[in-house]
Amino acid sequence: MKELTYAQQVEQSINKKFRKGIWSKFILALKRYSLIEEGDKLAVCVSGGKDSMLLAKLMQMLKKFSEVNFELMFLCMDPGYNKENRKQIEENAKKLEIDLQVFETDIFDNVVNIEKSPCYLCARMRRGYLYSEAQKRGCNKIALAHHFDDVIETTVMGMFYGAQIQAMVPKLRSQNFEGMELVRPLYCVREQDIIAWKNYNNLTFLQCACRFTELCNMSNEEIAPSARLEVKKLIKALGEKIPDVEHHIFKSIHNANVDTLVGIKHDGKLYDFNELYEKAKTIKKDD
Repeated sequence: MKELTYAQQVEQSINKKFRKGIWSKFILALKRYSLIEEGDKLAVCVSGGKDSMLLAKLMQMLKKFSEVNFELMFLCMDPGYNKENRKQIEENAKKLEIDLQVFETDIFDNVVNIEKSPCYLCARMRRGYLYSEAQKRGCNKIALAHHFDDVIETTVMGMFYGAQIQAMVPKLRSQNFEGMELVRPLYCVREQDIIAWKNYNNLTFLQCACRFTELCNMSNEEIAPSARLEVKKLIKALGEKIPDVEHHIFKSIHNANVDTLVGIKHDGKLYDFNELYEKAKTIKKDD
């Protein structure tokens, strides 16, 4: 019997040991939210972290077995990584037999000295470059590796830090790149299962390779934890007291009762309570 390559062993672990926690939930998201359609050409965006590398592997496996006809490529943007980080990304891709197409930008140089919201600006710039590069290469969709925990954390963060009820949706039409969509195939996959998959296969990925973080790590000053980390800790603590609290948060964004909200925003327009209340009365009269 022919010995399996390392990449094939990783695929086997997804098919067997992590079938329930990863593969089945990956397929669930694809079907539930109609993320891939006949004739699509997707660019899987690989940052070098555990989530995007797993997504690349899952999409590669899907391509082999799917009855839906679609094209696939793996796009990696180098925003200014140091040589060690760039090398680690390329070596991991080679081990997993993922054919990366790398393009370079100077995003880190542009945001490293920004004092106000450098992470937000960096994320916006990254998204724009990825859309642009994917579109140039004939793609109509980009696939990002946000997972279940990103979804619920973003929902809670919106309430606590943004004073709004706003979820991370499984797919999104681009407002700036016509005909382009963003999809999130890991939408139903738990981060704990991704970590377990990584550890089981003895894989080491980038955690955060941004220059701002590197500078923080080299200083002797105590760095305050991020808002997302605080929310992650909060949800974990709540989970010890409230069974399935994570799934309750996730289900809540699928079951929003708009009639009970005091204000909603739709297509960029904000409707306050009085306007909604009067509109509801008019509709009731008409009925």
